[in-house]
Amino acid sequence: MRTARIASALLMGVAVLAYSGWLLEFFLPTGVSPVEDPAEALLLTGPPVFRILLAVSGVAFVLAGPPLHRLGPVQWTARLSSISVSAFGVLVLLQAAYPERSDLLSSLLNVVLVAGVISLILWWPPGWRALAVVGLVLVLATWVAVVLARQLDAYEGVFTRAQLVVRAVLYAAGGTYAFVKPAPRHAHR
Repeated sequence: MRTARIASALLMGVAVLAYSGWLLEFFLPTGVSPVEDPAEALLLTGPPVFRILLAVSGVAFVLAGPPLHRLGPVQWTARLSSISVSAFGVLVLLQAAYPERSDLLSSLLNVVLVAGVISLILWWPPGWRALAVVGLVLVLATWVAVVLARQLDAYEGVFTRAQLVVRAVLYAAGGTYAFVKPAPRHAHR
C-alpha cells in the first residue's frame, strides 16, 4: 500500500509538472500569442520541448493509473477515477504525437476529465467532494469558454491556457488526496 501511495504521488507530480510545461512559453521565444493562439499551437510551432514535456506527462498519467487503482476503494466509482487518469494520459500522448489542432481530441480530453471528476464526487469524503464539485464546474466553464472563443475567434489562447491550469490543479488535488488519505478498509474474507 505504501509503495502504491508513493508511486502514485511521484507519477502524478511528474505528470502535473510536465503537463504544466506550456508555462515555458513565457521564457522561450515561440512566436505563439498567449492571447489569441490556442495552447496547442505551441506543439506545432514552438520548440520541441513542448511536445516532449507533453509526452512525458502522458506517460506519467498512464503509469499513475494502476497505483491509484490499488489505493481507492473497491467500487466502480473509484475504479473509474483511476482508469480516467490513464485514459487522459493516452489522449495526451496522442496529442503529443499528432499535435495538429483537433477539436475532437480536445473534446475527448474534456469528456475523460469530466467522467473522472464525477466519479470523484461519487466516492470522495465530503470535504474533498466539495473540491471535486468546484472542479467540475470549472472544467465545464472552461470547456464552454474555449468553444465560444473558437466560434468567436477571440481570446482562444487565454481560455485554452485557463483550461490547462484547471486540469493541472484538479490532477494535483487528486494526487494529493491519494497521498494523504487513509488506507481503504477492506472487508474481512
